Amino acid sequence: MPNEPVDSDVDLHVPAQRRELRRGQAPVVAAVALGGGIGASARYGASLLWPTTAGAFPWTILIVNTIGCAIIGVFMVVITDVWAAHRLVRPFFGTGVLGGFTTFSTYAVDIQHLVEDGEARTGLAYLALTLLAALASVWTAANLTRRVIEWREQR
Repeated sequence: MPNEPVDSDVDLHVPAQRRELRRGQAPVVAAVALGGGIGASARYGASLLWPTTAGAFPWTILIVNTIGCAIIGVFMVVITDVWAAHRLVRPFFGTGVLGGFTTFSTYAVDIQHLVEDGEARTGLAYLALTLLAALASVWTAANLTRRVIEWREQR
């Protein structure tokens, strides 16, 4: 039963049902947490290597989010179309590492700081560019990955 999704009919007031839920979800939560720490640390490292000064365009986070979305595109195609991975790979790498590496919160705070610093146009440009770059990145990477897989299967 640990591989089944969480049942909304589980009564958390019943100790046996609570233990069953905890046993099945604990490894997933641990995988996401561990991966998230790794991904967030990598993003933080990038921000230390390439800091953004106040009022400047936040290129580092834009690039981090764009690269992260491209990796998500590749990963999701591989994990769904090619590789039957262990059940914790997707939560660890997809949700954890890549979710921690890419960031909506830093993106939102960067926009807020730009607006507060009188750089509303830069903030708006950053808002739009990040959205477009992220979507284009994940779409392009997923499609290229599918093409590579198809090409390799034809050989």
